[in-house]
Amino acid sequence: MLSTQRLSPDSGSGARAVARCDALGVAPYSDTPEGLFRAWLSPAHRAAIAQVSAWMHKAGMQVRLDAAANLIGRYDGTQADAPALLIGSHLDSVRDAGRYDGPLGILLGIECVAALHAQARRLPFAIEVIAFGDEEGSRFPVSMFCSRAVAGTLDPTTLAVTDAAGIDVATALADWDLDIAHIHHAARAPGSVLAYLETHIEQGPVLEAAGLPVGIVTAIAAQRRFALRFDGRAGHAGTTTMALRRDALSAAAEALLAIERIAREGSNDLVATVGKLQLAPGATNVVPGRVDCTLDVRAGDDATRDAAVRAISQALARIGAARGIAIAITPLQTLAASPCAATLMTRLDHAVAAQGIAPRRLVSGAGHDAMTMAALCPTAMLFVRCAGGISHHPDEHVDPADAEVALAVMRHFIEHLGDPLVT
Repeated sequence: MLSTQRLSPDSGSGARAVARCDALGVAPYSDTPEGLFRAWLSPAHRAAIAQVSAWMHKAGMQVRLDAAANLIGRYDGTQADAPALLIGSHLDSVRDAGRYDGPLGILLGIECVAALHAQARRLPFAIEVIAFGDEEGSRFPVSMFCSRAVAGTLDPTTLAVTDAAGIDVATALADWDLDIAHIHHAARAPGSVLAYLETHIEQGPVLEAAGLPVGIVTAIAAQRRFALRFDGRAGHAGTTTMALRRDALSAAAEALLAIERIAREGSNDLVATVGKLQLAPGATNVVPGRVDCTLDVRAGDDATRDAAVRAISQALARIGAARGIAIAITPLQTLAASPCAATLMTRLDHAVAAQGIAPRRLVSGAGHDAMTMAALCPTAMLFVRCAGGISHHPDEHVDPADAEVALAVMRHFIEHLGDPLVT
């Protein structure tokens, strides 16, 4: 059981965490001069690591970079051999990103440790704040590379991917003096981690509609990602008659509408998205001969997701046969639905209620590092309200007052983690 001494409300600051997110939203912490884009193993990532590392040091942590370029700050506990509590999220971003998706969870974790350090307090277990280098998959065509490295679930296919410039993961790591042959050193031993706690903006409108600053995640939706290729035949736009065309873009357009229809006809939590599309040769007067695009399918459970994928595959086969277009569907990533640990959800319920707020549970339609960390240890997630449910957009916004509530919930959760659970 933990000490009966309680954390001072004057230690740590949710507003400071929000301000630090804002500071990380501009140069040199972005790879683009306008807007925010921070890719894994990029110059902006390196600059962000330097700054977050300084904040970790100031909060009393020992700081290191692991074999996957994850930044880890450790605050030792009184029992050296006790499993550590991990608190984290991701430091990378999508293009034209908001400032709070990912970094808020890291910086609130640092504030939790700063509160302990200000009182020279140690808990029985160590706390490690981890800033995962890649979650979004915005550089390489797979997501959550870095949390999978920590969970020990990386596979050879993932290690072999390349970015848009043709740079593979091994080369990108080598530029940071990291060796892909040692990537397994990032993996944690089973039993060495007590639990993983991730605080993240909701990226949706549920909490705002309910008038609540925070919510407790019950599960993270199942996902599958694919690369789709439509191979037709390029031809002169003026001389190739409509009847003789094998237009790859027209086939892709019909396929996209079929994908949308299948998702709309499914359950409320089923979504399907084509978020990236490229065509060749890409000339005004040439019938497109090839189209490459991505497909992202998500649902609250694996069965619903897989049924939608089967329906989409059948629809694409019909479209290809009718139009004389070869359609290839290449799996890129499969992530099972990831339920959060029931006991940790209950502890978060108690922590939220302790702030005078009614606990609200909800499913996460977005993927998070917690879903891959579940292969290693029990996981918990706390959502923070974001204005309008807007995310992956420069208008993403978090009220500092909501961040203060989230910090109070996290501190209560941490402080009582060793207490007997009352259901």
